[in-house]
Amino acid sequence: MSEREDSPVAGSQPSRVTSRRPRRRPAANGTGPKNYVLDTNVLLHDPNALLNFQDNHVLVPIEVIEEIDKFKRETSERGQNARTVSRRLDGLRRQGSLAEGVVLPNGGLLRIIFEAPSARSRPSLPNGTGTVDNRILALALAVSDAERGRPTILVTKDINLRLKADVYGLDAEDYETDQVNLKDLYTGYFEATVPAGRLANFRIHGEVPIPEGPRRHANQYCSLVEEGATKRSILGRVDPTGARIIPLQDVQNVWGIRPKNREQHFALDALLDDGIKLVTLMGKAGTGKTLLALAAGVKKTVADREFRRLVVARPTVSMGKELGFLPGSLEEKLAPWMQPIHDALELLGDLNMGRENGRTSDLLRSGTIMVEALSYIRGRSIAHQFMIIDEAQNLTPLEAKTIITRVGQGTKIVLTGDPYQIDNPYVDAASNGFTYIVNRFKGQRLSAHVELAQGERSDLAEVAANIL
Repeated sequence: MSEREDSPVAGSQPSRVTSRRPRRRPAANGTGPKNYVLDTNVLLHDPNALLNFQDNHVLVPIEVIEEIDKFKRETSERGQNARTVSRRLDGLRRQGSLAEGVVLPNGGLLRIIFEAPSARSRPSLPNGTGTVDNRILALALAVSDAERGRPTILVTKDINLRLKADVYGLDAEDYETDQVNLKDLYTGYFEATVPAGRLANFRIHGEVPIPEGPRRHANQYCSLVEEGATKRSILGRVDPTGARIIPLQDVQNVWGIRPKNREQHFALDALLDDGIKLVTLMGKAGTGKTLLALAAGVKKTVADREFRRLVVARPTVSMGKELGFLPGSLEEKLAPWMQPIHDALELLGDLNMGRENGRTSDLLRSGTIMVEALSYIRGRSIAHQFMIIDEAQNLTPLEAKTIITRVGQGTKIVLTGDPYQIDNPYVDAASNGFTYIVNRFKGQRLSAHVELAQGERSDLAEVAANIL
């Protein structure tokens, strides 16, 4: 999150080194606390990082404090995080000396380290200790030398700094507290084989007990397949209490849209269910995430009149080189970012052949659909609206939290995203706000998640998404 997080560090190529200090191993009492030295970008990424190292020792170099002071004047999320860190450190300062160590609420110990390292029998740092990276690395090495009985780990999101630490025999790790492994990410769906009689009871009574097996989550979708007849199946959903499986809604015509596969059927069921207030739709390009969300939003807002308006927002993150500042009003500045929404609305207008045909393209001008800038959402309370946050994989976890906490009474919010298409340089597939929300809301009775797997945009788009 700092200026040097995603760019090569000045002087990061060390001079020729003839010897390398062997990596230190934990002492015999390795079950004791460890030293975690935090880089600036860790605190700017997550201002709560100070409290996420259990009962270990958290060490903050004085260089980090100086960098935090530079960023705190920014009006961006990075500036807000810097101010949060400063206030938290100031609060801890009142409890004792930060230089000697202050006990954290989780049982750990926080210290500010600032003593310059003395000469050691190790290769000298490249360009001395002139760069911020080198000074932080030097302090971490000094702590490692002074406290050999306690393992010392440098925690940084700067890949180059982790490489340099490894050269000097210092353990270094990425900050992974808020990261989610995509292989382990909740899919929102399961398949179960059941006796034929149970399927018959489901059709008659409209519910069936959850089949034995792994724990199932509230609002998790399923396909119940008849034993010995794999082509006979019924789609269902675990009810909000997590006690039984209930049938899906009839979603055969939602503003001209008909589901083309079972995952789209799941998605439309979640989008149209009034009891589900948060829907997350994940899928590669062309799976229909945005189109399904817009179709459901227009139906619920225009046809059913259950919401005052449909609010659509997308993070303003470019793919490729920036074009510079855009002239005009806020609406004119947002027009390039919102063009995919216009494309989807135009398609909805073409597909909807009823009496509403031709009106879809006019919804933006009438105010029924509102285009919002996420930059100005903080402090708002958005009530009785259908919100769609498109391309949510470009959000940070804090931005995603800020957006969802703006939801007021009677509002439904939909997040669509593809973790494999990230344009924001400060997040990746494991640390973005979209996967963070999916993981945290798993099993909540007010939320549902659907992973769309099959592309429906065109044959060419599907092949390209799979092989490129």
